[in-house]
Amino acid sequence: MVTIMKTFDDILVRRPTLANAYLALITSQPGRPLALFAPRRVGKTVFLNEDVTPEAKAIGFLTVYCDLWLNKQAPIEAINHALEEALDDLLVPVSSTGKAAKTIVKKVSVMGSGVDLGDGPQRRPLPADPAFRMDALFGRLSTEHGGKVLLLLDEAQSLGAHPQGIDLISTLRAALTKHKNKVFSILTGSSQVDLAKMFSNAGAPMYQYAQKVDFPFLGEEFLQAVSQHFTTVHPGKVIQAEALSDLFARLGYKPAVLRDIVKIMSTEGIVDVKKGLNLYLNDPSRIASWRSLLDSLDDLEILLLHAIAKQAQPYGKSAAADFEKRLGVRLTPAKLRSAVDRLIKKKLIAKLDSGHVINDETFAEYLLETQPKLMMDEGTEDETRPNSKIK
Repeated sequence: MVTIMKTFDDILVRRPTLANAYLALITSQPGRPLALFAPRRVGKTVFLNEDVTPEAKAIGFLTVYCDLWLNKQAPIEAINHALEEALDDLLVPVSSTGKAAKTIVKKVSVMGSGVDLGDGPQRRPLPADPAFRMDALFGRLSTEHGGKVLLLLDEAQSLGAHPQGIDLISTLRAALTKHKNKVFSILTGSSQVDLAKMFSNAGAPMYQYAQKVDFPFLGEEFLQAVSQHFTTVHPGKVIQAEALSDLFARLGYKPAVLRDIVKIMSTEGIVDVKKGLNLYLNDPSRIASWRSLLDSLDDLEILLLHAIAKQAQPYGKSAAADFEKRLGVRLTPAKLRSAVDRLIKKKLIAKLDSGHVINDETFAEYLLETQPKLMMDEGTEDETRPNSKIK
């Protein structure tokens, strides 16, 4: 189902069938979360909020959404914050009628005389310790709601990447297991490496606990909606379907980036997607941002980015030999691994089953069109960059 409104940004492809399939899966196996993997910016968050949430509510779930990037240093506290907000919404309704219904009556009037009933029994305060607090919040939420709770954890790989990741994941698993008939969970992740640490490594707290599923990209329905809206804005002009599909694949199936390029095409009144991509890549502010990013890296990191953009793997013999020639130093495997790890931590590259890739496909396109400029290359405009040659 596609919703098209006034602008390209309003185009929304609804996938209720997929959402209901996932809901059926998690309810059929209480205590086992579903982990959806896909690269960043392909629509996971939109899917959770626009598809899973309404479909879950329709069958009686109370949904609680939490983006763990809200507090990467304290992800359990981020989850507890989302749970407490949901509990507040149950205990303190927004409407005045709801507030009145939840207000405790302390005094009633009987034939003109007031009778003070006093305060009713109070539950003990929520524990201060984050782990115990999560456990208590799961129980209270399901009780106050009177039904099942669906916890939606976005960017769940933050747990695996945390220095105390094993302890944090153990806490989450223990709480979900204890409340497995009341609290269900769908997790999303955009890092295969960090998700593997959580779900695939033998001995990890969630080893074979969650069911990992590859989240499907948007397809022809989305592209048709974009093309149709373009024609609505520019009657008589049609974007060639195959070219648009090829561009979408080239962009890593990222809907927001495709919309941005088509918006540029719409502004210029052109239907050539290659020209649209070139205009997008050559935007001065975008180039300045990429150059600033490269200026913050050392020479080896820059060479690695250019090699990965060309689909050369960083640990290959030919790539390493080229690096040594360009840098004039001997590179040990440890130095290469360290540089690759730094790029992964900076979210510039990702390690997939097929090898390393640049996270931003448009940045990769820029790298393919430019030559690496290093500190040691005399006479280049980047010669005075303040960073070291190799860290």
